[in-house]
Amino acid sequence: MIIFVLPIAAFFVVFFLLPLGMVVLASLFDPVLTGSNYQELFTSLLYVRVLRSTLEISGLSTIMTLLIAYPVAYHLYKQPPRRRTMLMTLVLLPFWTSILVKSFAFTVLLGQDGVINTIARALFGPETGLKLLFNRPGVIIGMAHYLLPFMIFAILTSLMAQNPDLRRAAEVMGAGRLKIFRSITLPLSLPGVGAGCLICIVLSLGMFVTPALLGGPKDMMLANLVEMHIRQTLDWGLAAALTVMLIVMTAALSALISRIRGGGLGTHG
Repeated sequence: MIIFVLPIAAFFVVFFLLPLGMVVLASLFDPVLTGSNYQELFTSLLYVRVLRSTLEISGLSTIMTLLIAYPVAYHLYKQPPRRRTMLMTLVLLPFWTSILVKSFAFTVLLGQDGVINTIARALFGPETGLKLLFNRPGVIIGMAHYLLPFMIFAILTSLMAQNPDLRRAAEVMGAGRLKIFRSITLPLSLPGVGAGCLICIVLSLGMFVTPALLGGPKDMMLANLVEMHIRQTLDWGLAAALTVMLIVMTAALSALISRIRGGGLGTHG
């Protein structure tokens, strides 16, 4: 049976492990073995600030995504199957558009002369204006919009897997809707919440297009810094070191959240 595994194993080695190994070597050899690239990452104030900015933006966009996605997923869960299928198609619509196009669309929505500020000035006067573009709120809004389908479907899967007899039993015992939600629905959906947060934070750590188009100089993320070193400063060794650090961060966060889910959240399933 191992012959059936060989094609995917070869693909994994050639197109993932081999390029990753080359990136690691590029970060260590310049042209001889050195740790100067990693030393600069942890001693330069610029890289410390970008690392902090990356973690902050990723965390805030994941939290915002969760706050929006859970009510949407719960609403989908309560719908009859036919209507749920139609609404799930609407949730999938953002996947049909490039993230580059969606980010440009947000410049129309969030700009000073955009739709949101035009409506705000019409309602509250000409002096009203919200700074939602080329700053952190703009980046978080754009990233949350991209991440929403991942979070919604992760939570919806967890909700759909719950045994409806538990809620019926609680109703028979006299529990109200809020009590049932707090005691049964929410705890049993936490594995889906954990999975959705894991997916979103891993995706957001490597986000490039949205911060580049909607963010300002203080909202640069690690992926933007990698692009700067590759295309502008031509410091490939430092770009490789940044890439390795981003991969290690992603793997560490994935392992941490998986362990939390296995030890805590997973016990509710």
